[in-house]
Amino acid sequence: MIVVFGSINVDFVFSVDTLPQAGQTLLARAMRTEAGGKGANQAVAAAKDGATVFMFGSTGADALADLALGGLRAAGVDVGGVGQANTTGCATVCTDAAGRNQIVVAPGANLAARQAAATDALLRESTVVLTQMEADPGETAQLIKRARLAGVRPIHNLAPAGKLPPDALRALDMLVVNEDEAAWVGQQLGCEGNARELRTRLRISVIRTLGGAGVEWAEAGGGEGALPGVKVQVRDTTAAGDCFVGVLAAALDRGQPLASAAVRANVAAALACTRAGSQGSLPTGEEIDRALHGAS
Repeated sequence: MIVVFGSINVDFVFSVDTLPQAGQTLLARAMRTEAGGKGANQAVAAAKDGATVFMFGSTGADALADLALGGLRAAGVDVGGVGQANTTGCATVCTDAAGRNQIVVAPGANLAARQAAATDALLRESTVVLTQMEADPGETAQLIKRARLAGVRPIHNLAPAGKLPPDALRALDMLVVNEDEAAWVGQQLGCEGNARELRTRLRISVIRTLGGAGVEWAEAGGGEGALPGVKVQVRDTTAAGDCFVGVLAAALDRGQPLASAAVRANVAAALACTRAGSQGSLPTGEEIDRALHGAS
């Protein structure tokens, strides 16, 4: 069972030919709204890959809340621990013809989310606690430390890059970062931003995703590995990182070793890139299985 604490948003997605520059006004080819937020996206990705998932966070007491929660409910995620405060978090996503994106997030109610809603009893029943950086960092840090004390595996996706207290970082079982986030952490620690160096400094397992170039990891116990990117026709990369993290957590929840969990997550993230959108792009477990068998 997986406990996710993090953001629950509504995404306003604009399809553009090129990403906007400073001072520039563009006409979009299309616009759509859908459920998003890094926490919710990762929860949906894990649930669609077969995990039992409990989501904790906060939406607003407004008309956007039902839309924000819709994808979680459809995927079978338990949202009984989601609170309400002020306005639902929103994100504006611009996606260009090459699948690249620019994202601006207004956190709204996400910053009012309280980790205490995840009870000690629920934590003890879980195998993985999954967090990101779109909720209050202090609340996130408290949950990480509670998870460690409960004997649960805390996995943190440092996205977007930001500071966690050192004791919370070192309480992690695993840190997941992309290239930019890894470089930021390395700068804070005074080391290179690769998985091996970050593992050495933090003494935890580290996974660094490399976009189309694949993924590398360094385990706290000494194991290391890397995978090349999966070649696909990229349509939209918006949810690729969240897909990777959610499917990775689901695989680890099932007891898979990190190396095989990374293979599965790498393929799942590539599938998400072939589709438009956030939660709508996330593959099912059956789709991932078929892609894995096709790649073997």
